[in-house]
Parts: sequence; C-alpha cells; structure tokens
Amino acid sequence: MADRVRIANAGGYWGDDLAQFKRQIELGPVDFVTLDFLAEITMSIMQKQRARDPRAGYARDFIPQVEESLDLLLERGVRVISNPGGVNPLACREALLAMAEKRGRTLEVAAVVGDDLMDRLDELTTQGVSLDDMDTGAPFAAVRDRVASANAYYGAWPVVEALGSGAQIVVTGRCTDTGITLAPMIHAFGWAPDDWDRLAHGIVAGHIIECGAQSTGGNFTDWREIRDLPGIGYPIVEVSPDGSFVVTKHAGTGGAVTVRTVKEQLLYEMGDPRSYITPDVIADFATIRLEQAGRDRVRVWGVKGRPAPPSLKVSAAHTDGFKASGTLILSGPAAAEKARAFAQLFWKRLGLSFEATHTELIGHSACWGPLAGDVDVPEVLLRLSVRDHDRAKLEAFSKMVPAVILSGPPGVAVTGGRPQAQEVMAYWPALVPRDLVKPRLITREGETPLEWPTPLLPPQKPVALPKPTWPKVKRGGGSVSVRLSELAHGRSGDKGDTANVGVIARCPEVYPWLVQTLTAKRVKARFKGLCLGKVERHEVPNLTALNFLLHESLGGGGTVSLRIDAQGKTYSHALLAMEVRVPRALLAAARAADRAARVPGRGARSTAKPRGRRPAGLASGPKRRRR
Repeated sequence: MADRVRIANAGGYWGDDLAQFKRQIELGPVDFVTLDFLAEITMSIMQKQRARDPRAGYARDFIPQVEESLDLLLERGVRVISNPGGVNPLACREALLAMAEKRGRTLEVAAVVGDDLMDRLDELTTQGVSLDDMDTGAPFAAVRDRVASANAYYGAWPVVEALGSGAQIVVTGRCTDTGITLAPMIHAFGWAPDDWDRLAHGIVAGHIIECGAQSTGGNFTDWREIRDLPGIGYPIVEVSPDGSFVVTKHAGTGGAVTVRTVKEQLLYEMGDPRSYITPDVIADFATIRLEQAGRDRVRVWGVKGRPAPPSLKVSAAHTDGFKASGTLILSGPAAAEKARAFAQLFWKRLGLSFEATHTELIGHSACWGPLAGDVDVPEVLLRLSVRDHDRAKLEAFSKMVPAVILSGPPGVAVTGGRPQAQEVMAYWPALVPRDLVKPRLITREGETPLEWPTPLLPPQKPVALPKPTWPKVKRGGGSVSVRLSELAHGRSGDKGDTANVGVIARCPEVYPWLVQTLTAKRVKARFKGLCLGKVERHEVPNLTALNFLLHESLGGGGTVSLRIDAQGKTYSHALLAMEVRVPRALLAAARAADRAARVPGRGARSTAKPRGRRPAGLASGPKRRRR
C-alpha cells in the first residue's frame, strides 16, 4: 500500500486553461491528474453533436491536451482520470488510442459507460421509476417528449475498477467531480466501500480541487492579496492512507493556498453542509478540520461520513422554448436615465407579451439589481432579454432592437447586431434506484459489466457535534459602521434557481456576532427584489461560516434564466457590501487576523490612495453621496 498519493487537478470546466494539464505534470511529481469537463447543459449539447455525427459527443479538446504531454505522461507514469467522454466515452477512448498509435506509443485507455439513459427512459418508467423532478415534484410525463439528454451520476467505484485494469487514462461519461478524485485514493489505499469516514475525506478533497484555481486564490474575496494571478498554480492534494490530506500547489507558481482560500471553496455551491450527498458517501462538512501547515499548504482532517443513498441522481435536460438578448450602448451624461428611457420606449413599441422579459443596465446595476443604488456612470450597456415558446415573437423582438436606435435619447449605438434566438435547454433532476443502472468497463480486453460494491444501508443521522467555545474580546470602545466585508469573506454559486452564499468570519471572535447579526430574515431583506423565495441559513461553526440558500433568486437558473449573472456568482459581494454596526473591538480583531493571514512577499495591500470608486464588497470606506 502506498504511504501517500499526489492528485493534481488541471481543469474545472469545459473551456478551462488548456495549458494547465501539461503544467501540472512537468512542474513536479504527481501520481494522478484529474480534469472535470461536464455541466448539466453540456450533456445536451453533446447529444446534439452525436446526433449529427456518431463519432462526436465528447470533449474533443481533451485529445490534444493528452497528445501534447504524452511522452512526459508515459515517462513519469502519471495516470489521468477525467469525464470528457460526455455522451460518447467510447469515441473519446478510440480517439485517444488513434492519437497514441499515430505517435507510435502504446497507451492503455479504459472507458466507463452505462450512465447514458436516453434509450432507457421508457423502460425505467415501465419499471415504476417516476423520474419526476426531485426538487419541484413536477411529473416527468410533462417533459418526456422534449428530453434531449439524461445521464445518471456515477461515483468513484467504476473508476476504481478501471484503474485496477491497468489503465493509464480513464475516461467517463457523467461521473461526479468528487468521484474522479476519490477513485485514485481507493485504488492506492484499498479503502472499503463502507469505510465512510475515509471516503468522506476523499469527497472533501475532490470538492476542494474540482474547480481548478478557485482553491488556490482564484475568485478569492481578498484578491489583492494574491500574488501573480496570471501565473496562478492549480491545486494538488497529498493524501495519506488515513484519509487526511494537504492542499497545495507547485512551488513557484502564483496564487495562494491558505485556510481562507480553502474555506471559500468548501462553501462554494453548498447546500446543507451536514449532508453533502454523493453516490459513494454522504460527507459531513461540519466536521472538517483545517490548519495552515506551511506556505501554500493547508492540512485537512477529521471528516465524518455516512452511508450513501440507495439512488443515483439523474441529470436530464429538455427543450423549453427560446430566448434572445439584444444590447444598446448608452453614453453619459445621465447614461442610466437614458437607458431606462430606451427600455421603456422599446417595450412599448414592441407591444408583445412574453413568458419572461428582463431589462438590465450593465455597468450600473445588472448583477445586483436594486441593491446597487443609483450612481452616475459614464456609460451603460442596456441589455434587453425575452423568453417564450413562440419563436415568431422572438423574431419580432430581434427586429425591434436596432429599430429604436434613432427614436430615443442621444449618445446610443447598437452593439452585437440583431439578436439571435437560442433554444432553451432546461435542467431536470431526478432519482433512479442504484440497482437499475449498472456501469460497464471497456478496456483492451473487451467489455466487463460491473456491480456496485456500496452497501445499501438505512439512513443515519449526522454525528453530534461538541458545543464550540469562542475567544472573547474586551468590551468597551463603542461601535462603528462598516461594510460586512471588513468582518467576513465569502463566495456564492448556484443550485438551479437557488443561490448559495457562504459567509466566513475573518476570525473566531467575530463568529458569534455573525451568527447573531446575519439572520435569514436580514439576508432576505438585503436581497429584496432579487430573492423571491425563502432564505435558509445553515451554521458551520468549524469553518466559522454561515451558508445561506436563497430560493427563487436566479430567474429560473442556468440556461432558463435571462440574467447576465445566472449563477449568482456576484451575490456574495452584494451581501459583503452591506453596512453593519459592529463593536470596535471585533473590528480590531478582524483586522489583526487579516494582518496575520498575509504571507510575506504575497501582494501586500497597497498604501497608495485608490483612484476612482473602490470596488464594492471588498473594503469599507466613507459613505458616498448618491446622485
């Protein structure tokens, strides 16, 4: 058994930096490299590609990534695990083998298949599987004729079998981001299918590195503290047999790996932190322990796990009408006022009703809506959007966008030409019993049917957590008004039409105040006009964090949404920009923690006075007069 395994991530989505794959291999010793390519809408795109060409339906740019590093890959014995197979893992495998043969090299490639359920939907419903929307309860029959893709989420175990076959590269279809990271740990250390705590450690490691540079300083709240963002290093986990691991990156690369950067990634796209559900194990994020173990090294341990659920999640997509967006650029003075006048003129002249319309002033209030306030800006990009099942309405909309350019205020120009109608692919999540979806492994030896080794056990409750104690600060000194960002940092993401906002106290002393002050009711009030549903709050004291779920806050979410920020990526900074009243002693404790968190030579905060307005949500400052 290995005493340590090093797993590097080289991509968090289809379109991530293609150079990182080779960089992760050549900059230092790693045992495995993982890449994540797939998102819900990606599968429907790939289904359309395969319908036009049976050899398509996978991420084609994965092949040149491997080819560029093939000699180095084989020389160093690095193994690759990824899900670029999309809806055609077999074609992806064949393309890799053909590339290697052309180069005169022998390459063992295994493909995991069986997750594609498009040809089995009627069979499954006949067997009594409802496939109803697991979030809303909507009946599957309502969308059955419009389904474009349907894939079950596999976890780590089929990949473990592929590694056991000797594969140097494993390609899958719809496999979880966390599963492709957990699999090499199981393979290296021989973890059992019911070793829940170790499996949970692997899931947490996968969640930390699955989004590439987001755990090494990318998208970090305190971005001014990050050194060399253009040269940012991608993450590596060094895993021990007991499941504990260290998050790091290659020496000499940019970015930073700190407790704070790792905490932000842990809270990214988080639901209930006590029940992070995967096909392999349910991980309890409220049990995670973190510590800084050196420069760019964060140690993680203590994670508890529970038995995996009896069902697999199905990610389906179905056609749901059309949408289109058009833009006009308005210059100052009074750019926002002009944009509103143009929008009023446009909708009145168009004279049609749609299933959904949206008006955004980009550069003024597109991301934050009513939270942004009224400020004078030199120019505004007016974005007008519609969604409807009647394509003729969208054609009328497209013709009207350039037709109003001479009818309104001055200083306007059309940008981007006439809008084009796009087919909307809506996300449909469902559940299917694990035993009805069996994986198959394709290797040089042929096809091998696989069984799920994960035992089906009754659900278990999370372990009881000890009551935390918090350091106290001296009373006195009064209070002061500052932005929440002076006391906390955070990150946000999406789960369908629900945005999650994770808020992390800058020091333990601040956390009790944060719990008392930042209630679900107050967050709901903060996002008035953006969040139309309820707000849930989860306390995560081990991370000194609160996780908020803002339901009905993304205009339908994903590709259905007409918003420029359909994933709520900007919501954490909208919350961090909120003015709060705080004891001066707590503010001093937070600022002391900020100073202690800075790494020598790591982009120290400039003492020069900033030019123009300070970006909202990043630091407090004097109140600005609204114009």
